[in-house]
Amino acid sequence: MFRVRLLGDWPLVRGGRPWYNPFGQDEFRRAALGCCNRESPDFLGFWFRESDTMKMGTPRFAMVLGLSTALAVTLAQGTAQEPAKAPRAFLDGIGPGWKPLGEQDFTQVNCNPDTWTWKDGEVHCTGLPVGVIRTRKSFTNFELVAQWRHLRSGGNSGIFVWAKDASLEGLKPGTLPRGGIEVQVLDHGYATQYEKETGKKPDWFTTNGDVFPVGTSKMKPFPPLSPDGSRSFPSKNLSKGINEWNHYYVRAINGEVRLWVNGEEVSGGSGCDPRTGYLCLESEGSPVEFKNLRIRELP
Repeated sequence: MFRVRLLGDWPLVRGGRPWYNPFGQDEFRRAALGCCNRESPDFLGFWFRESDTMKMGTPRFAMVLGLSTALAVTLAQGTAQEPAKAPRAFLDGIGPGWKPLGEQDFTQVNCNPDTWTWKDGEVHCTGLPVGVIRTRKSFTNFELVAQWRHLRSGGNSGIFVWAKDASLEGLKPGTLPRGGIEVQVLDHGYATQYEKETGKKPDWFTTNGDVFPVGTSKMKPFPPLSPDGSRSFPSKNLSKGINEWNHYYVRAINGEVRLWVNGEEVSGGSGCDPRTGYLCLESEGSPVEFKNLRIRELP
């Protein structure tokens, strides 16, 4: 598709095709280099090709060159005045190396057989009992995308990264892994419930994507930090509420974990130990759903 914008007698199009020429085909031919859309960041300008009958230095050439220069300056000024938008990373997990994670890729650890049910690429968790399922395969360096939503206010869940066999063996229903890096999946209503039930301010956690080590695992969290320094708090509050789908992109490389929430990087940590292990999905008392789980292993 070619976008056309009319400026006087000059139609501007994307691509390197000859353009309409008010001077006649035998005098002048014009081609585009870049894009005429001045809102586009890849605008590069335009160039002119001299013909046999329109030589450099002639009045007509000077007029054309002057018009083109004024046009390029005007568009460049318009582009420069437009505020830059923050980049977003809505990776969909489609492309070379990406693979879906489905029912066949997970195995039970300490949940009931009906805690997790899979249908049409989505997995529904009842939240009972508290526990996890894990991937059958262990991962070291990878990228993960996942969408999730809570179905009840105050819902709690999470994605565990780099959970070892020792942290999962012998887990009884009602308990969680003894190690791993948790990428928290928490509904905003949890903070309200916590304050109501305890009378305390929920200052040691957030509901927008905390990342923290669990049990015997270690991690140096990126700031901002929780009051005790154990959690990486999100730099922005981007999570959506119940019944709305949220998008997580997790990148885990060489002992470093970074989390993007709904397209923007917010939290993470480095120096993780261990830095290889299973991925786990967490059941923790409330119904939650995941979909579009996809992973790409990295060297």
